[in-house]
Amino acid sequence: MKIQDLIQNRSRENFSLHDKYLNSQMVKVLKTIDFDRHYVRAQGAYLFDDQDNRYLDLLSGFGVFALGRNHPKIIEALESTLKADLPNLVQLDVSLLSGLLAEKLVKLTPDGLNRVFFANSGTETVEAAIKFSRYATGKSKVIFCHGCYHGLSLGSLSATGDDHYKKGFGPLVPDFIEIPFNDLEALEQALAQEDVAAFITEPIQGHGVWIPDDDYLPEAAALARKYGVVFIVDEIQTGLGRTGKWWAVEHWSVEPDIVCISKTLSGGFVPVGALVCKEWIFDRVFNRMDRAVVHGSTFGKNNLAMAAGLATLEVLESENLIEHAAYTGTAIMDALTPLTEQYECLKEVRGKGMMIALEFAEPTKSLSLKLSWKMLEAANKGLFSQLITVPLFRRHQILSQVAGRGMNIVKFIPPLILTESDVQWIVSAVNDVVASAHRGPAAVWDFGKVLATRALRAKLHA
Repeated sequence: MKIQDLIQNRSRENFSLHDKYLNSQMVKVLKTIDFDRHYVRAQGAYLFDDQDNRYLDLLSGFGVFALGRNHPKIIEALESTLKADLPNLVQLDVSLLSGLLAEKLVKLTPDGLNRVFFANSGTETVEAAIKFSRYATGKSKVIFCHGCYHGLSLGSLSATGDDHYKKGFGPLVPDFIEIPFNDLEALEQALAQEDVAAFITEPIQGHGVWIPDDDYLPEAAALARKYGVVFIVDEIQTGLGRTGKWWAVEHWSVEPDIVCISKTLSGGFVPVGALVCKEWIFDRVFNRMDRAVVHGSTFGKNNLAMAAGLATLEVLESENLIEHAAYTGTAIMDALTPLTEQYECLKEVRGKGMMIALEFAEPTKSLSLKLSWKMLEAANKGLFSQLITVPLFRRHQILSQVAGRGMNIVKFIPPLILTESDVQWIVSAVNDVVASAHRGPAAVWDFGKVLATRALRAKLHA
C-alpha cells in the first residue's frame, strides 16, 4: 500500500470520514467557526491548504511542534533508525537508545533528578508520578491547583482543576484535594495534614497562561520538603525551551522531585513522555527484583520515540532555539503590550518566551463596547475572544486558540523557530483584529453573521 496514493485519491474526505467514524462534534465546531481547511502539507511554522494558502501556526499542536513541522534532522534520525534493523521492544532486555536519551535528560533537568521512566504521553507521565509518589511516601493524598490541566486519563483527570472535563466521568480517584493556584497559605494548610503524598503543579498554568508570584514556586518546594511531600512539576507544555529556558522552573531556580515531560520531546512525530525524578523515589518503587516490572509502558521505550527525543534535544541545542524563543517571545510581547493603552478591552499581554496570552476584559468607558461585551457573554461565556481568533484565521491566516474554556484569553504557543517576518505578521494581524473588535455592535453583528451562516451550513451538510 502506498500512503501517498491513498492520500491523493481520497484527499478531500477527511471531514466526511471524521463525521462518520470519529468525532462528529469536532467537525461541526470547525465548520461553524470556518476553520475547516484541507491542509495538504506543512513545513516549519507553516501549514498549507489545497489552495496553496499559507497559514502561520501559533497553536503548534498544543505545543508539540516546538521545532516546527517536518524538521529535516528529526526525519533523518527516524529514517536512519528504521533502516538500522534494530531489535525493538524486546521487553526482556534493556535498549541502548532509551539509555542514551535518559542520560541526556538527566544532564539537562534540574540538579538531583537522576532516574527516568519513559511513557507514550504526558498524561501517562502524570499517572506514573502519582503512583510513584504514593508508593515512595506511603501516603495517598495528592494536592493540585484550581485551573490546572494535567491530562484526561483517570488519575491525571483527578488532578485537573476544571470540572468541565470531569463531569460524568466519576467517581474519580479518591484523595485528590484542590487548592487555589499561587496561594501559599492554602498550600501549607493542605500539606499540614501530614497525609499528603504529593503536590503537583504546572510552573505556568497552560489554561490562561497564569504566571505565579516570584516567591510561589520556591516557597512551595520548601513547604513540600518541610512536610515530606513529593513536589511534582508538570513541564509537559512549558518544558524544553517553551518559556525561553530549558525548564520553566529555572525562571525561579526551583528544584522539584519529579518533572513530567512530553510534547516537544516527540520532535512532532512519535508520541513520547518522560518522567525524571530523584533516585530515592525510584528506588522505593523498584526496590526488589520481583518489582522490576511493577510499573511500565509497553511502547514507552520504543526506538523511534527514543531517536526522536535524542534528535530533538540536539536540535534545541545546536540551533540555539531556547535563546531564540526568549528573544522572539519578548519581541512579540513588547510590540503588543502598547495596545493595552490603546484598546480598553485588551487588559494584559503576558507570558514567558513562546507562551503568550492576550487577556481581554469588559470595558469600563465605552457604552457601545460594554453592550457588545454583554451581548457576547450572554450568548456564551468567553465568546469575545473568538472575535480575535476567528478573524486572525479568516483574514490573516493565523491559527491560534482560546486559552481555556470560558476564558476571554487568546493564547499563542508557536514553534520556537519564528522569524522576524513572522513576528511582524503577528503584530500587524493582532493590531487589525483588536481594532476591529472595538467597533462595538457592528463587530458583534458581523461576527454573529459569520457564525450563524457557518452553523447553518454545517447543519445542512450533516
